This record gives sequence, structure tokens and C-alpha cells, in this order.
Amino acid sequence: MALLFVEAFYIEGMKPSLTILLAGPRGFCAGVDRAIHIVERALEKFGKPVYVRHEIVHNKFVVDNLRDQGAIFVDELDEVPDDKPVIFSAHGVAKTVPKEAERREMTYVDATCPLVSKVHRAAERYYDKDHPVVLIGHEGHPEVIGTMGQLPDGAVKLVESVDQAKTVELPSDVPLGLVTQTTLSVDDTKDILAILKERYPNLEMPKKEDICYATTNRQTAVKLIADKADMVMVIGAPNSSNSKRLVEVAKLNGCPKSMLVQRASEIDFDQFDGVTTLGITAGASAPEVLVEEVVTACKEKFDVSVKFETFTKEDVIFKLPASLST
Repeated sequence: MALLFVEAFYIEGMKPSLTILLAGPRGFCAGVDRAIHIVERALEKFGKPVYVRHEIVHNKFVVDNLRDQGAIFVDELDEVPDDKPVIFSAHGVAKTVPKEAERREMTYVDATCPLVSKVHRAAERYYDKDHPVVLIGHEGHPEVIGTMGQLPDGAVKLVESVDQAKTVELPSDVPLGLVTQTTLSVDDTKDILAILKERYPNLEMPKKEDICYATTNRQTAVKLIADKADMVMVIGAPNSSNSKRLVEVAKLNGCPKSMLVQRASEIDFDQFDGVTTLGITAGASAPEVLVEEVVTACKEKFDVSVKFETFTKEDVIFKLPASLST
């Protein structure tokens, strides 16, 4: 849904003025868009209900909307009847999950983002060459669980921070393979990587960074508005890694007054004292309708001018699985 705003449009009135800088790109990435369409297409093809293992993407608004259409979200596969279709989330799953679905002769669709699948394949290639695998990521995140689950237990060494990079013990006499969680901060990953590379010159890396184009683009766009804004508001879920990283990037690049909100109803306008320029962006799993909602809420309090700060245009599209394309 496109925003129907006119750049630098001012309303005369008694309300205080507020300039909103809308970062671009923002919101849905191609992997999220694909995952949501997979659930919607599965509902059309199989009928209600369709089960989804874990949140299809990390956004309550999106999940609730799909639930209203007939999706049932569960934590584990054993909660799904054998005769009902199940979809695996965009974050990816360990190999044991589809194997169990196949054992039970279930109909399943894998909505793993193709860029996450690319990380899975890279880890497998390193392992097949007998290279120990190092993963930069956050323990417990579904994507990290899925990536580590591509290989046998203990085959992947997880590094979460600069401090861990300084102390982790890795083999020094064989090549090491590196992969990363796709939704991390580009700057944080760079720092961790620099330390690991200095300690272990035998560290091999993919030809291209694993951090996805959408994460990189959204972080770059936030950097461009952070030092121009008195406050930056990131629209996204508290369990969304890429959304939380956007808040961190804004704080590190000139706007310490940055925060995460899920909906307009969460905005604390008491914090707007002294704020004349507000930067707004959205995590990769937050729909544009929530951006519109926040801007509308601001217009109720302020005379608003909206300016679009676009870093680049995105035209990436991922195809649906063949099982749903017919």
C-alpha cells in the first residue's frame, strides 16, 4: 500500500510543526513478501486451516492478519495433524524438521527466505570440505537455530559479540568457513569479522557478505537520516532482529533518541519535547500500513511536513515454491 503524501506539504494551524523524514527503503523485503504470499496462496490451494510452524515473520500485525484468514500458528510440528498442510517460517528450520514432516507423510511448504537458504548451503559446503564452520549471530534466534541445524551437533561455532571473537578458540591449522545471520548490524559484523580474521588468517569467507541486501539498504537509509533527526522511530516487533538493529544503527549515527514501536498506539508523545524533526523507518517484516498509521497519529498532534529520504530503490522479487505456483 503506497503512502499518499506530498513532499514538504505544510498545514497552517496552532499545532507545533514537525518534519518527518521517511527513510527508504523501509518495510517489507522480498523474502518477507514471499513468505506472506506463501501462506495466502496455501490457504487458497488447500483451504482452511493451514498450519504455520513459528511466526511466518516477526510481526504481530502480519501474523494476526494471516490468523484471521485461517492460518494456525504453532511452536512445533507435533502440534500439526498429519493430514493438514504446514508451512515453515521465513527464518529457516533445522534439517530435522522437514525430515520429520516427510516421515509423517505430511504436506509441507518451506517459506525460508532464499538468502537464508544461501547461508545454509554455504555452511554445508564448508562442512563437506572438512572446514570448521563459524557462525556470527545471536543465540536462540530462529535463523541461527535453523542454520546450525543444517549440520550435526557441534559442527558450528557460534560467535555473538566482539568480546567472544577475542576469546573463541578455533583450529589454527586448517581453513575455517564463515557464515553470518542475515539480519545483523553491518557495522557490528564488520568489527567481529576483523577480530576473527586477525586471530585466524585461515578464515575463509563467502564471495559476498551473507547479510542480506534489505538489511544493508535499511541500515544505510537510517544512517542518512539519523544525524538530521531529533528522534528516530523504527516500526517493528521487539522480537525482530533487523528492527532492533535499526534502532542501534540510528543511535550510533547521530540520534541517541531512537526507539522501537510496534503500532501508533505505543507512541509516547510526551517524549516529543524539543523534537522538530522525526525520522521514521520500518523493519523488513513491518507492513507499510503501520508506517501510514504512525504518520497519521503524528498529524493529529502536529502540523506535519513529510520528506522522503530514499537511499536506493529495490526491485528484488523471489518466486513462490513450484508446489504453489500451479
